[in-house]
Amino acid sequence: MRRAPTDVAETQKRFTRRALLLGGAQIGFMALLGLRMRHLQVDQADQYRLLAEENRINIRLIPPARGEIYDRNGVPVARNVQSYRITIVREDAGDIDSALTRLSSLVELDEDDVNRAVTEMKRSAPFLPVTIADRVSWDEMSRVAVNSPALPGITPEVGLSRTYPLAGDLAHVVGYVGPVSDYDLSKIENPDQLLRIPRFQIGKVGIEAKRETELRGKAGTKRVEVNAVGRVMRELDRREGEAGDDLQLTIDQRLQSYIQLRLGEESAAAVVMDCRNGDLLAVNSSPTFDPNLFVSGISVADYRSLTENKYRPLAAKSVQGTYPPGSTFKMVTALAALEAGLVSAEDTVYCPGHLEVANRRFHCWKRAGHGHMNLQTALRESCDVYFYEIALELGIDKISAMSSKLGLGERFDLPMSGVARGLNPTKDWKQSVRGASWVIGDTVNASIGQGFVLASPLQLAVMTARLASGLELMPRIVKSVNGVEQGIADPASLGLNENNLRHIRRAMFSVSNNRRGTAYGSRVIEDAYRMAGKTGTSQVRNISAAERAKGVFRNKDLPWERRDHALFVNFAPYDDPKIAVAVIVEHGGGGSTAAAPVARDITLQALYEGDPPLSAYPTKDRTRIEAQQKRIREMMPDRQGKRSGDRA
Repeated sequence: MRRAPTDVAETQKRFTRRALLLGGAQIGFMALLGLRMRHLQVDQADQYRLLAEENRINIRLIPPARGEIYDRNGVPVARNVQSYRITIVREDAGDIDSALTRLSSLVELDEDDVNRAVTEMKRSAPFLPVTIADRVSWDEMSRVAVNSPALPGITPEVGLSRTYPLAGDLAHVVGYVGPVSDYDLSKIENPDQLLRIPRFQIGKVGIEAKRETELRGKAGTKRVEVNAVGRVMRELDRREGEAGDDLQLTIDQRLQSYIQLRLGEESAAAVVMDCRNGDLLAVNSSPTFDPNLFVSGISVADYRSLTENKYRPLAAKSVQGTYPPGSTFKMVTALAALEAGLVSAEDTVYCPGHLEVANRRFHCWKRAGHGHMNLQTALRESCDVYFYEIALELGIDKISAMSSKLGLGERFDLPMSGVARGLNPTKDWKQSVRGASWVIGDTVNASIGQGFVLASPLQLAVMTARLASGLELMPRIVKSVNGVEQGIADPASLGLNENNLRHIRRAMFSVSNNRRGTAYGSRVIEDAYRMAGKTGTSQVRNISAAERAKGVFRNKDLPWERRDHALFVNFAPYDDPKIAVAVIVEHGGGGSTAAAPVARDITLQALYEGDPPLSAYPTKDRTRIEAQQKRIREMMPDRQGKRSGDRA
């Protein structure tokens, strides 16, 4: 059947309307698309160009050169050296075990380093390089470079590494660096992004840790082009960072090295301080350790050998160790009594060998007693009873106040780890800490540096320097930063009566120069360099009444850890004090036999700035000293830290 003309016309009209609607919709959509494209390509062009650029370009940090550390004469004690290392990229290496096997045929690999590297590779992105061997030799680098086609993903690299040329001589002062750990990061609020770099090295102890921010410097940046998976394709540009600050210490490297050798393997400490400005010329602890072992991560075996050593080589005994100062404290008690006007230099006390106090007998070290003693003879011969008697009249408050004035019980602001406060006991301290009242026996014990009194070798050196100078000297160990001298205020007067100080100094002089002095055997013969000192022997055990009745055991008959500590402090020259010295030999026995000879040798070495003439020593000692000087001279390091046995 044929449609009527009117039906055809109606159909055509409907088609035309649909076509117009569809076409209008298409035109509208195209218009909206065009507007959107214009918005993206024109209006938002800068924003999306930046996003695209950030997807293509990465900004990476460049570690700065760490600041170096020098002694007072410019000898490097911590420096950066060019080192060679071998890195591995997991995604390029393929089978890691096979790659390491091939590498081990060319380079000797440490098992601990390999295990650490494998662990790091598992935790890191596959395109990040991980160090597999550090500080390899040039020959090993060459072998790896030559065989690089057969070692995919393995690359020899050149970088900077920390080294300590003098090994253990300044280990307790300078400290060491090591790879940053999660524990390190947990202690830092808003850590520098440098610390996020795998195996980045930071100071762990000592000056390296305490002056970390200055030594670290500021990172540089580089722009690198990366592909879709983040692998670097090329470097576009770089901006170098700022190297860390160089530090110059007050330490005299030659003196420091001499003392380390003189102390040998004793568990001991020594501090040498300039009596004129507070500069620390030497700060030694013995035995020591090689800080280079820690730079890349110390092995379990090496670390165990240090921690299991009963002489505690990792401890900075000179500033961390606190000990009963023994008779070296007697100058504090004597000066407090003089300043209080309770005694004069001529007043005497009778010593029968003991003193009865509150139904308890306090003994003098000399069982038969010293007889009548005045201030000078009591210090010279170290009579305990003299100080017991004046302490009973003086009281602990005045003793404690004088102790504080002379620097005991103070934590000095030095950039070293674990600087100890020691203990300058008072009545309030005992009540708050021990929950007990102060008793008169506590005062008697404190008067001779026993009981609760504790001091570090550093504090004893400060005490001695203040006695010698009458000034409130403060110890200083950083001399300059980037060549700029670190300002030090002129020390104020201690406000003590100069006549009273002279009485103390004369008594200390007689200790070393009078035939009856406890340190006469370690005297200096050269008039211009005579020293004034004080011996000390501090007990680490209680002596029972039964033992006293049978006879007190000699130190050499006791186990090492039960023997007395040996101490000696001194300043020199007597007429014009330049240096103060404090020495402690742990469980060394008597101060006159174990510590005084060491302090005398250190004093002469410092004043002569090298080996003193044999004429400075008593005749009886010269043969021994000559052999000792020769032995130490042969072992002294050169400017590169090499000792004679290591030199080619």
